[in-house]
Amino acid sequence: MNKPRVSIIMPKSSAKRVFHPDDVEFLKSFADINPLQELPDSIDEDKAKGLIKNCQACITSWGTPPLSEDILKYAPDLKLIAHAAGSVKPVVTEVVWKRNIKVTSAAAVIAINVAETTVGLMIVSLKRIFQFSEITRRGLWKDEKEYSRAKDLYKLNIGIIGAGHVGRNVIRLLKNFDVSILLYDPYVSEEEALKLGVKKVTLNELMSSSDVVSLHAPSLPETRHMINKDNLKLLKDGAVFINTARGALVDEKALIEELKTGRISACIDVTDPEPPSKDNPLRKLPNVILTPHIAGVTPNGARRVGRCAIDEVHNLFSNKPLNYEVRREMLGRIA
Repeated sequence: MNKPRVSIIMPKSSAKRVFHPDDVEFLKSFADINPLQELPDSIDEDKAKGLIKNCQACITSWGTPPLSEDILKYAPDLKLIAHAAGSVKPVVTEVVWKRNIKVTSAAAVIAINVAETTVGLMIVSLKRIFQFSEITRRGLWKDEKEYSRAKDLYKLNIGIIGAGHVGRNVIRLLKNFDVSILLYDPYVSEEEALKLGVKKVTLNELMSSSDVVSLHAPSLPETRHMINKDNLKLLKDGAVFINTARGALVDEKALIEELKTGRISACIDVTDPEPPSKDNPLRKLPNVILTPHIAGVTPNGARRVGRCAIDEVHNLFSNKPLNYEVRREMLGRIA
């Protein structure tokens, strides 16, 4: 029996990033694939046409161009686009939905990495780890002023903005701590909040009541600068603000002004634009931990992304349900 054809449509660098040799061998055990070593360094529409030709499923990732009608006509039997990355929006076009091609994304597994990073940032920022490290580097020891500000992740209010994949994983991880979880998400009902074990509140209530505010909303036109001067001033003195979502969600100028007062601190993994300018105050403020958008995927963690896509292709050809299907009606509320 002939194996189904699965096309890998991504630059060579992306394939090297997301595919482990063992996982590629598993894919080859049930599908015919194009040689990864022959993938181009970049993919334009013409190269995509050649790669997608006559496949039944394809795996896309960072660097894949939008799969236009002109590209997709070369794959009349295409049943699945398995995206080995987060948002499918840069790849999936209207014709995909018109042709009833199924779409899956690795956003849910990337969310595990982001959530773990987020909780780690909560712990080190509350505990003032970086401040104490700087103090000891200067030859000092337990600075009493810093020690008086240190906190454990215990008996605190943790505010979660957005209950998508990342937000829900953060909530799950926080169940290991004795904390109260507040949630702002207009798409979550009171009943669902109860099931999640969180208290549903307004955004202003969350900002004013939380010891830690962690941002996990999708970046959409209506969520741009949802964190702004008006609600940043509501934060408690000593509060920690964490953004591992998207920079565009925050009015950065307003955040910087609030940080300059010294009354709050922040952990920022994403900015708008990226990278921030070399003279951006976020780079130098002592109450800021700034990281270069690393919460989602690190070199070894990328394997989980590629394996997710391969498993979804296997599910398709095994007549099993897809684990992470993205449907058209979901696009208005996901990144």
